[in-house]
Amino acid sequence: MNKKRGSMKYKMLVLDVDGTLLNDEKEISKRTLTTLLKVQQMGVRIMLASGRPTYGLLPLAKKLELGTYNGYILSYNGGQVINASNGEVVFERRINPEHITYLEKKAEKNGFSILTYNGDTVVTNNPNDPHVQAEAALNGMKVEHQEFFSAAIDYPPCKCMLVSDDEEALVGLENHWKRRLNGVLDVFRSEPYFLEVVGSRVDKANTLGVIMEMEGIKTDEIVVFGDGVADVTMLQLADLGIAMGNAAGSVKRCADYVTHSTNEDGVAVAVENYFLAEVRESEIPLDALNAQAQTTLMGNLGIQYTYASHERIEATMPVDHRTRQPFGILHGGATLALAETVAGLGSMVICNPDEFGAGMQVSGNYISSAHEGASVRAPDEFVVGMQVSGNHISSAHEGDTVRAVATIVHKGRSSHVWNVDVFTSTEKLVSSIRVMNSVMKRK
Repeated sequence: MNKKRGSMKYKMLVLDVDGTLLNDEKEISKRTLTTLLKVQQMGVRIMLASGRPTYGLLPLAKKLELGTYNGYILSYNGGQVINASNGEVVFERRINPEHITYLEKKAEKNGFSILTYNGDTVVTNNPNDPHVQAEAALNGMKVEHQEFFSAAIDYPPCKCMLVSDDEEALVGLENHWKRRLNGVLDVFRSEPYFLEVVGSRVDKANTLGVIMEMEGIKTDEIVVFGDGVADVTMLQLADLGIAMGNAAGSVKRCADYVTHSTNEDGVAVAVENYFLAEVRESEIPLDALNAQAQTTLMGNLGIQYTYASHERIEATMPVDHRTRQPFGILHGGATLALAETVAGLGSMVICNPDEFGAGMQVSGNYISSAHEGASVRAPDEFVVGMQVSGNHISSAHEGDTVRAVATIVHKGRSSHVWNVDVFTSTEKLVSSIRVMNSVMKRK
């Protein structure tokens, strides 16, 4: 592989789910989850691209926080795409309901089960089929029995599947339909016991191309991970196509790079190698970080990153209705949130690719107050916090903003200590805060 590593030129990371993102336990490993959260924090958007129904992908999208980072869910092998931040359907191509009767007749003739999806439900003519039951369980869906299948499907589904343990019969019908239904419907086998039917030209790569055009993302700005035949066109489309170690040989030959297997954190290993290892040599994307923060505590407090290097982070925060006390002075809690925000980004930048920083301790001394216009107070007195200290049990995505300047005091193997000074616009020192971050290895 001759492609140059490096830089955060990549804007989108596209992940197949089963056999790629998820291990054999159908889980996202802790290391992979931490890595994908970190790369999103650095400005890269994630798209899940799967044959699963949309409903079955929502819990994974939530765990990955795609809604916070404006990610996408591509489901039904490209039949539908939703914006994870608001649930809006941004692309859809469905099967004409008039074709369902024909599909049902072919299923009955061959002794196959047939199923489709409707919201949180798998609709089928054979609810006792073990593959149907497994499909519903995998996606956390209920099963609805419809003896007269086509009569019950009065809506255009995104996908239908024929189900049988007779692989030879499924292959025969697949070949027949590829000739007969060309230009009307597309068919392919995703498993030995599944024959999938989707709308014409529904394909992961085709749909990905639609979203790229919509977002103004070029092919040299995306990375694709996959393990199956349905992923090949995506792997070939991307600037960097990465096959999993557990992928079939034919899939590996279509990729630019082969990573470890999904049970060996293959996604995390490759992301650390091609994204996070280069952060120190690239410009830290402050605009992207600020944009992503709009729906977090940072956005709620008006915090904005203004400068970032390996030893210094700066951000601003207005003293207004969001950050002041009832008496018109800067709230100590908002100041601490600002301090943790700049220190958190600092540790994220200087951590090794296989590490992440978690807040461990915050302490601060308030030296003077910052006011929002005229303060409201008792005639001859007001109240200000003198000292605040706290211990943080787990990490969280937080926000910033007065001007905060974080400088590294101690960079150890197991901890980072940051000094954060908060100034008014006239450079009057308001607070001096020390933040200790614990450096933790991904497991």
